[in-house]
Amino acid sequence: MKALTRNITDLLTQSNRKAEKSTTTLTEEIHGSDAHILSLLRQPGSYDRGFRLLVQQYRERLYFHVKRMVGSHADADDVLQNTFIKVYRSIARFEEKSKLYTWLYRIATNESLTFLEKRNRKSTDSLDDEEGLAHKQISASGSVDATHTENILARALATLPAKQKAVFNLRYYDEMSYADMADALQTSQGALKASYHHAVKKVEAFVRENVG
Repeated sequence: MKALTRNITDLLTQSNRKAEKSTTTLTEEIHGSDAHILSLLRQPGSYDRGFRLLVQQYRERLYFHVKRMVGSHADADDVLQNTFIKVYRSIARFEEKSKLYTWLYRIATNESLTFLEKRNRKSTDSLDDEEGLAHKQISASGSVDATHTENILARALATLPAKQKAVFNLRYYDEMSYADMADALQTSQGALKASYHHAVKKVEAFVRENVG
């Protein structure tokens, strides 16, 4: 168990360096694809093809982002569907003041946060039981083939406030730069760095208390 604790702590410690090394290449790759998608969406004759390409390009990565936010496969599918419905209805008004991919993540994150707020209002459980609820969802989902390390991380993340969870997910899992995160979440880079730092400390504390 101590080895597992060290493994998770090492992953968290290395995440910033990993993100910085990969962000430039990832951003360049996404930007090139986004430019092509937008060019198709700007022409009536190729709009449908452009939207299909957008869904193909982003469905998987947005699904996993949403899944890490809401916990279960079924809920993630519902939130993702709502995300793409909203994208379809508003993409014509996208003014390219933001990058396409950060705009998409903004919508997916907001839809996830809205879902979590509604679920919390309906739930008879206290907010302190959120971690237990997420753990049950992770364990019950046959579609999740998580390693033990991933399972511990998922349980730890379920204890974070929703917005802090979004910050952690974008930085750690999606390896997004703080500049792009600021665009996606509409907040300052300084606030995001502080939020991520606090999230990492909470995750590390959870691991120390629950593993060993």
